[in-house]
Amino acid sequence: MNALIKSATIVDSKSDFHNETVDILIEKGRISKISKRISNPNNYKEIKLDNLHVSQGWFDSSVSFGEPGYEEREIISNGLKTAANSGFTAVALNANSNPVIDSYADITFVKSKAQDNAVSLYPIGALTQGSQSEDLAELFDMTNAGAVAFYDYQKPICNPNLMKIALQYASNFDGLVCSFPQESKISGLGVANEHINSTKLGLKGNPALAEELQVARDLFLLEYTEGKLHIPTISTAKSVELIRAAKAKKLNVTCSVAVHNLMFTDDVLHSFDTNYKVLPPLRTQTDCDALVEGLKDGTIDMVTTDHNPIDIEDKKIEFDYAKYGTISLESAFGALQTLFTTKKTISLLTQGKSRFGVAESTLNEGELADLTLFNPDTSYEFSKSDITSRSKNSMFLGTELKGNTYGIIANNKIALK
Repeated sequence: MNALIKSATIVDSKSDFHNETVDILIEKGRISKISKRISNPNNYKEIKLDNLHVSQGWFDSSVSFGEPGYEEREIISNGLKTAANSGFTAVALNANSNPVIDSYADITFVKSKAQDNAVSLYPIGALTQGSQSEDLAELFDMTNAGAVAFYDYQKPICNPNLMKIALQYASNFDGLVCSFPQESKISGLGVANEHINSTKLGLKGNPALAEELQVARDLFLLEYTEGKLHIPTISTAKSVELIRAAKAKKLNVTCSVAVHNLMFTDDVLHSFDTNYKVLPPLRTQTDCDALVEGLKDGTIDMVTTDHNPIDIEDKKIEFDYAKYGTISLESAFGALQTLFTTKKTISLLTQGKSRFGVAESTLNEGELADLTLFNPDTSYEFSKSDITSRSKNSMFLGTELKGNTYGIIANNKIALK
């Protein structure tokens, strides 16, 4: 693949051309030249776009695509197209399909579905067989097949001894164990943050305590086992404090936060719109502020879209019975830009790669072209026309966003909208 990108502003603090507006020549999938002006004698494809900015490719540590088993929600091919349109060159795929991805063959299957795609797919294997929290899955076998982490998506490991054994076992091959932060006996049947709004609306509460107890437990287990832990999608101020203290003790822990838990509070639940039903639930403004601060000081390592397509039959029902989840790939960049500067937004969207075994790149001559193309300065109201996903369950519909994406150049391919 050969291409010439014209008049692009580079946003990459590791690049020699950071903040410069330049032409970028790509030959055979590699950046061969970066300069103020490059001619095109070989008649390569030229890419000229309004207010074009380019960064290293973005990474999402938690996406769900449904296939196999839930193709009515999403299929891998369209999920990867959605990721490309949204600016992501690499995504980590959750194991919450049917059957659950918990074996060597399952990892091989999903990887085969993503072959020859501009977006690189990194499978996450289930931590326990069938994500049933009873017996460990074939962790080492899945590692050999290409699994980058192990996680029972949005299902807490209730048995602390099972989590202890998982951390000990996975440490033999540097495996990354993920633990959903919820104590299920405390959360019970709660569907919304336990606070003033859940009481007013008559919704069963899921208290912040349920998350914080699980986080505290897992950090104790991590310290005991000296393992490697990732805590996905934290949502409370106290969780940030606990992880900050654990990092001060040099524990091998990372964590993420979902974009929607930064943007929205449980005040939006007054509409009973089930697109706002997510797990962990939307919390309070105090929690949102603490999460933003945690990103700024590095306590929280990465932002995820926690993209989770749910078909209309499972969303257009009573709030109590609707499934958890919102799609967020298409809106992630524009949402983060309403909270952070462009430089910080790009940093958040490129962090976390090394934790999940994803190769990092820079915009320098000689590097492989792994690029995201975007315009940071547009403002618009997010609508269904902006959605590429099969399912349309986005809580960002009707929200004012800032900045949009043009697509990506990666894996020796050009994927633009």
